[in-house]
Amino acid sequence: MSPCTRSVHIFAIVGYGTCSSLMLVLNKLTVHLLPAPSLVLLLQFASSWTVVKACGLCGLITVDALEWSKLRAFFFVSLAFLACVFANLKSLQFANVETFIVFRAATPLVISVADFAFLGRELPGLRSAACLLALAAGAAAYTLTDAAFEVHGYLWVAAWFTIFCFDQLYIKHMVDSTAVESNWGRVFYTNLWASVLSGALLVSTEPHVFTQTIWTPHSICALAASCTLGVGISYFAFLCRAAVSATCFTVIGNVCKVLTVLINVLIWDKHASAQGLCALGLCLLAAAFYKQAPKRGISDDAANYAPVPQQLAPAPAAV
Repeated sequence: MSPCTRSVHIFAIVGYGTCSSLMLVLNKLTVHLLPAPSLVLLLQFASSWTVVKACGLCGLITVDALEWSKLRAFFFVSLAFLACVFANLKSLQFANVETFIVFRAATPLVISVADFAFLGRELPGLRSAACLLALAAGAAAYTLTDAAFEVHGYLWVAAWFTIFCFDQLYIKHMVDSTAVESNWGRVFYTNLWASVLSGALLVSTEPHVFTQTIWTPHSICALAASCTLGVGISYFAFLCRAAVSATCFTVIGNVCKVLTVLINVLIWDKHASAQGLCALGLCLLAAAFYKQAPKRGISDDAANYAPVPQQLAPAPAAV
């Protein structure tokens, strides 16, 4: 692996890890201060694609021009992404953050099998399989110690779990198979479609939000911060997806949630018991020791450090 490739991988993983660790708590804070998740989604998506496109027009970054073929390709990416994020926000309305995280920690168990079935990866090795089983065991232990059990919350988390697994696999497939001029192009197209879809969802299901939402300085600041972080997590998520397998990408996100838990314990009263946090710690520790399965017929080193696929050489910024 060349030093340049290694640097890109480290940059992608550290950037995604930082944004992922902070975004869950920031979204929780935002919907707490501004209880209108559909509106929050719309503003996050709209700000992401407009900021990215504006920077492209100013020549600061390379952003793909608007093309019908790419619009078609990214429509279902945005649809899956929007469904996943919406279920995420809804689950955070009814369940504590630890509940959400522990279900997320169990997703690699499903995604690793789907990676083998659909994306050409080997099944996990013995160590990785043990780690994934430990994830499931930790999740089961956590549900037995969760003092804040909420039926509606768990229903939303279950819906999110199903959507999330599909989202991870489908977006990885599209990242590998759709050529773009730069990673910012993926951010632009995904958030552009997500803005249209979330806007339609908001108008059809919660039109009263525009007139009944109470804005405060605190809610505006939280929303602005979440929109800013939304640009970062969109960029780093796509960069990281291109660099590693769907399962490894999921595990990286799970490991980064250690910081989320620490922040959450400091901020919210609605958090898990000591036993629940120990179970959560088991999940995240197991995730940390997971090793990415290689592609079938490719060595571990080649699979772990393959160059970012389907990205064209840098071109002048689109206008």
